[in-house]
Order: sequence, then C-alpha cells, then structure tokens
Amino acid sequence: MECFFRLASQNTIGCLPLPSNLDSIIDTAWSKAQNVEGYIGDREFRALCMLAAAAPTGGVNVEIGSFKGKSTIGVASIASAFNLGQVVSIDPHNAPCETDPDLDASGTSFDDFERALTQAGLRDKVEAHRAPSREVAIGWNRPIRLLWIDGDHTYQGAKLDFDLFKPFLIDGAIVAIHDTLHEFEGPIRVFVEDMLRSDEFGPASLLHTIGWAQYRPRDGAHFSKQRQQLARKAARLIPLVANGRKVEGLTRMRFKLQCARIPHAVLTPAEFSALLTSTAT
Repeated sequence: MECFFRLASQNTIGCLPLPSNLDSIIDTAWSKAQNVEGYIGDREFRALCMLAAAAPTGGVNVEIGSFKGKSTIGVASIASAFNLGQVVSIDPHNAPCETDPDLDASGTSFDDFERALTQAGLRDKVEAHRAPSREVAIGWNRPIRLLWIDGDHTYQGAKLDFDLFKPFLIDGAIVAIHDTLHEFEGPIRVFVEDMLRSDEFGPASLLHTIGWAQYRPRDGAHFSKQRQQLARKAARLIPLVANGRKVEGLTRMRFKLQCARIPHAVLTPAEFSALLTSTAT
C-alpha cells in the first residue's frame, strides 16, 4: 500500500508536527475501515487522517455525517493514538437521504455504524449523536479542533452545518468538507464562499475531493492571494451544480474539464507543512 505520509521535521503555526509513526497508525486504521461501506476512498481517508493529526490540541473532533463509520474510524484512530480529544459523531442515520442513496425509507445506518466502530475497537472513543446537527448545536459550548463536514450536501444543509459550529473553532483549527469536487452544490459553495473568500481562514487547498482550510482569524488575510487564486478556479464549478442542477451531457463534460483545472493532489507532509508555515501575502 502506498504511503503518503512521512515525519514532518518542521513544526507548523497553530498545528502539531506530524508524528513519526503516523504511517503505521493510518495503515492500521485503513485496514479496519476499508471494507466498511462508505463514500471515502484510500487517498481521501489518508488525507483526512493527516488533517486530524495536524490540527491543534485543545478541542474536540466534530464529524457531521458518519453513515456507517468509515471516516469515523480514521478520525477516531488518530485521536485515540495521539490523545487528540474526543470524536463527536453527528448523524441522524435515517433515510431517505441524498447522500445515503442505498437506504430505503425505513432504513438506518446506525446499527452498521456501531458494529463497525466496535469491530475496530473504537466504540468507546466516539460520542455518537443520532440527531441532525441543528439539534446537537443547541447548547453546544465545546471548542473544536477539527470540523469534518460530510452530511447534507445541499447548499442549505452544508451552509447550516458550517454556520452552526464555526463559532467554536479554536485558532488553528482545521475545517474540511467532503465531496467539494463532486456533483453537489453545498460543499463547493461553502468551501469557496465561506472559507476561500474569508480572511478568517489562512492556508487552504483541495486534497482529492476534500476542501480544507485552517482557521486563522488573526492573520488569515496574509493568505488572501493564495486562497483567491484557488477560489477563482473552484468557483467555476458552482454554476454547473447550482439549484440542484443535474450534471449530465455537455454540463458533465464542462464539469470534468473544470475539475481537472483545479489543483487537488493529495499533498505530502512536507508540502502540507510548507503551506501551513508559509507567510505568503
């Protein structure tokens, strides 16, 4: 199995140095997760684990949208191995749901979710909320180090998830959104409009289809040029998926062409650390 991660020798601003045994921890986590039904592949799983390992201490890890626990295993494995706070999983686990298309109207993914975490030896590491994010947000007061948004992919849903939990991000926290380069309006719009175009965020990139940015309210403006360059390219996808537009025919060809023009390779740890420690203006 190809490994994307190696020890980062340089500490990062507001983030942790990547540990020397991160490779083996991710390999073990993937061995437990790879056969769990879900919508995150090997490269994205490894990228998410790197983001989880790098986010600063002092908060919890919030996952919105868990399905059957594939990505939960990754975040929980990293949090458990390196003592990086509680994992809070938020998902009503009900159907029908746009992002859980194989479930019928009476289905639920919760039993499979619990089974996957139990088999991975991580059930006690995850605080599961079988509820919509808007309900969990009522009375929420815990700081957040990692916010992983992979729930409702409509614009209204993704925007709500972001707005509900953004006030609790600690300095240096990482926000990551899944499926930003897939045919959904919510992830790409929130990534472009609320993260890339906001001076509250600093370094940012796309790792495969995961759009992420570091919350840097004190010096995010220094990264404006870098973010805006990415925003201009990523924003070209928005009209192609706006208002639930079906991506088919000529639109599909245009969508694929625009995706190819957006940098979205999975960064190496050295590249990742260099981006976080840069002071580009």
